[in-house]
Amino acid sequence: QVQLVESGGGLVHPGGSLTLSCAASGNIFRIISMGWYRQGPGNQRELVATANNGGSITYADSVKGRFTISRDNTRNTVYLQMSSLKPEDTAVYYCNGYIYYTNREWNEFWGQGTQVTVFA
Repeated sequence: QVQLVESGGGLVHPGGSLTLSCAASGNIFRIISMGWYRQGPGNQRELVATANNGGSITYADSVKGRFTISRDNTRNTVYLQMSSLKPEDTAVYYCNGYIYYTNREWNEFWGQGTQVTVFA
């Protein structure tokens, strides 16, 4: 059906920056929205940022002013630019997409996750 593949995770010091990418591929008829979630050690998965086709963008309060989500619709790709990173941003970051895979059928899809570690 549809695959989401993330890249760009890694190790960074506090105050540093990273950019995550997620490319959707497969039977894509139309993308409704794409976004990012994260799950830190011992925590539940939480929303980081989402961007829908209408241009509406949502950020978690904890990342506002530090993270920027953007989409390249020509490449079915979503990016997450992260700056001023903090140790509490350490988590596995998951790409998420609500995608029509036919003209009538849609589903929620997840990437495999990419680790972001912020350490002093």
